Amino acid sequence: MTSALPVELKVRVDRSPTKAARAGRFRIDSPRKTMSTISVYFVLALVALFFIAPLLWIVLSSFEPGAAIGTNAPLVLSLSNFGAVLNWSTFFQPLINSLILSGSTAVLVVVTSLFAAYPLSRYQMRYRKAFLYTIIFSTGLPITAIMVPVYELFARANLVDNYPALILFLTATSLPFGIWLMKGFMDGVPVDLEQAAWVDGATWVGSLRTIVAPLMMPGIAVITIFTFAGVWGNFFVPFILLTTQSKFPMAVSIGTFFGQYGAVEYGQLAAFSILYTLPALGLWVVAARFLRGKFTFAGATKG
Repeated sequence: MTSALPVELKVRVDRSPTKAARAGRFRIDSPRKTMSTISVYFVLALVALFFIAPLLWIVLSSFEPGAAIGTNAPLVLSLSNFGAVLNWSTFFQPLINSLILSGSTAVLVVVTSLFAAYPLSRYQMRYRKAFLYTIIFSTGLPITAIMVPVYELFARANLVDNYPALILFLTATSLPFGIWLMKGFMDGVPVDLEQAAWVDGATWVGSLRTIVAPLMMPGIAVITIFTFAGVWGNFFVPFILLTTQSKFPMAVSIGTFFGQYGAVEYGQLAAFSILYTLPALGLWVVAARFLRGKFTFAGATKG
């Protein structure tokens, strides 16, 4: 007699989430969370509208002959405003002046802050913290608070309407921020890389030029852009320290579109404003490849 063997049935329950569930296809959000998301997007759209509306008005006014504060309907598009602006005295000469001021100041700030930040980053000095706190205080000092004594100093030294003196003053006012940023970027470069170069006979200047500076190119690009953009948009300092109209940069010459008794050439002002932003925008585009670099030095000292 053959006995029947018990048959054990095992049912395997797969408790792992399905592919659709892992993809979030069946995720159900609460109504409170949905309303919160809608509120956030509404606030962001409202803020974006406040920025887009003036820009849209500038673009439309630049192509509208005889533009006023509001746009005319129907809208007539023309390049007459750009034709009136693109001449030597109105655009090209102020453009060259702005490039000289901004470019020279940016180069001086980058070079000076590079050498000034090196001992602050690499050496243990007694008064390093006090010096850094002084730099932080200098970055928060408004430039308008010191322009009266600065103008008196320039007038007594016969340096008013002097381009090299103006460039040096703009460099001095931009250095605290540049030194602070440069030190922060330089702290991310391992000292072991320089020590290996010192063993091979390199000096600190050589290691700074061949090792530290190339690894800091994203940081140097950031400082260059911030300094260039800051001087490019600086109206108050050149307006005070320059007296000859042919030496005015674009930030000061834009005031020529504001006539007497409230008369304003809105169309030409809008066209000039668009052209005014192109060099700074071009600098951002050119430096974008440097900004994509990351300060990742993990593994650089292994081996």
